[in-house]
Amino acid sequence: MRYDAAVMYHVSHEWARKEGDLIVIGLSDYAQDSLGDVVFVELPALGKELKKDDVFGVVESVKAASDVYAPVSGLVTEVNAGLADNPGLINTEPFTEGWFIKVKPGDPSEYDDLMTASAYEAYVKGL
Repeated sequence: MRYDAAVMYHVSHEWARKEGDLIVIGLSDYAQDSLGDVVFVELPALGKELKKDDVFGVVESVKAASDVYAPVSGLVTEVNAGLADNPGLINTEPFTEGWFIKVKPGDPSEYDDLMTASAYEAYVKGL
């Protein structure tokens, strides 16, 4: 299992990474591995306002469909359009090309409440 020390993690297995004044959000390696081969992704529209823990999308795999939750509140400023044609990027490149959305955070302190990579690794071992 890969854990990226440059990102923070949410209990529902999304990751968040600061990129300038935006936060990039994706699905953890643990989650994509549990889901299996991702075949479809539904993401929010640009300009959607998210609250922390809101469902903002759906990931469908050969095994199941799973809701995707916002690890932080914010305004969706960018959506990874590349996932429409190649949802498998979530499996092969979960921390780079497989990101979901970028948000302008409503409350930047929410980011600091997320788990570090080592805390998330310990969390997943307990599941």
